[in-house]
Amino acid sequence: MTALTIVADENMPAIAELFGEFGRVITLPGRRIDRAAVAGADVLLVRSVTVVNRTLLAGSAVKFVGSATIGTDHVDTDYLAERGIAFAHAPGCNARAVADYMTAVLCACEPGWRDKTLGIVGCGNVGGGLYRRLKALGVDCRCYDPFLDERQVPDLTTFEAVLEADVLCLHAPLTRSGPYPTRHLFDEAVLRRLRPGTLLINAGRGAVVDNRALLARLGEGALRAVLDVWENEPDIDPDLLERVALGTPHIAGYSLEGRLAGTRMVLAAFCRWRDAPLPPPAPAEAPAVIRVEPGATLASVVLSAYDPRRDGRHMRHALADADGDRGAAFDRLRKHYPVRREFSHFRVRGRPGGELLAALKILGFRV
Repeated sequence: MTALTIVADENMPAIAELFGEFGRVITLPGRRIDRAAVAGADVLLVRSVTVVNRTLLAGSAVKFVGSATIGTDHVDTDYLAERGIAFAHAPGCNARAVADYMTAVLCACEPGWRDKTLGIVGCGNVGGGLYRRLKALGVDCRCYDPFLDERQVPDLTTFEAVLEADVLCLHAPLTRSGPYPTRHLFDEAVLRRLRPGTLLINAGRGAVVDNRALLARLGEGALRAVLDVWENEPDIDPDLLERVALGTPHIAGYSLEGRLAGTRMVLAAFCRWRDAPLPPPAPAEAPAVIRVEPGATLASVVLSAYDPRRDGRHMRHALADADGDRGAAFDRLRKHYPVRREFSHFRVRGRPGGELLAALKILGFRV
């Protein structure tokens, strides 16, 4: 087969190892993948920070675009279809990673969360997986997704009803048209309808929440918020970062397992397009061990596996020391994000009680 020129986001793991046999692999920061970079490329592999459209691809030789992401709002799929460019993405690749992040955030920021009502907005691969996890833990859930029905999500309810939950978890895709656009779904009017003390967690898309309106509400002390995604990334609002209970740099799905799954899902689609055999996966690693001491709780075990407050502290410090270039600091946090493993990588040793043992199994820990 003819060797290809492959341009890829440097934040996609194992790119050289998995795609190297098909040609020359050139890696770049996602925000630096521009028209000049792709002019001579046959294949383009991206994550969510690269906008793929006519402006980027016009005049290029690109024949295949792969995005190692769940969402596709950064890709003009109509333009790709018009040009006959094959496209693949990775729905569900990091759903477990985001569910782990959400569980850790609840353990860190909302004591007693298992006894509260949790609302989920958007029940696709990520939100649906979180819903099933929470239900298995016995949590009272309310879900809103206008594209699903009660056969798919038994706790489906209206948007108005989901706003009454104690905690709101946002996992809706970003859409600007159609019958249910989500851009600024949580605008000033909706934010004012939330009950005092509500915890709003957005690990979906930043612009689903009007960040200016949220800043105003947080300034009034009416709400609490945890944000992993922000409007205008990477140039996020520093005042909003100071107001949230916890802020992280768009890394909810950044587990090693989730990122590798995204790369491999794109690779599988590429191999089908190329009519080439799929390389075998790497051998499984030995699990890490978490020792459970007497008196351990679900929160103590979860936060020993992953504590998002560390990411929050790193982000605050990095942006405070950014010398005015907060966008570059935000991107560095993502580029140099330390290896994070999903709960399934950890084996629990010790003698957790029956209820704790059952909960850990539901979360994916090896027990």
